[in-house]
Amino acid sequence: MKAIASFFYVGFLTPAPGTWGSLAALPVAYGILLIGGFWLLLAATVAAFVLGYIATRSITATGEDHDPSWIVIDEVVGQWIALFPVAYGAMMMSVDIWRLYPGWITGFLFFRLFDIWKPWLVGQADRRGDAMGVMLDDVIAGVFSAIVSIILAAIAHGVLM
Repeated sequence: MKAIASFFYVGFLTPAPGTWGSLAALPVAYGILLIGGFWLLLAATVAAFVLGYIATRSITATGEDHDPSWIVIDEVVGQWIALFPVAYGAMMMSVDIWRLYPGWITGFLFFRLFDIWKPWLVGQADRRGDAMGVMLDDVIAGVFSAIVSIILAAIAHGVLM
């Protein structure tokens, strides 16, 4: 369970284990996208959420800390969600995923911003104080980041001018 929750021990890197977890999620997402594209990333994200929830619930059930900093599987899930617009866009345009590199950058930066800042629904999920809250705050931060990436891409491509 510890290997899953820490994303194969990346969560024990310091400082800022959540940022390390998000960074580690990027090359793994790239590999997943090369192998199976958007649909495999979607499936991997769902699987990581389920496994992450089970691991987090198991680990936090006996401790006083509902969200130990070394648990970063939630950051991986959220980061992958933040990359959904990039992955889907590349698939729809039949281009290499690196051609959408601004989306990788904004996906990472805005995910970290929302995960640290915890605005609105992100903070509400975090305040649940249980394993589902640990996972959900990052899912919501990933969704918020994906929305920002879509808006920025629309502006960059002249759709929202």
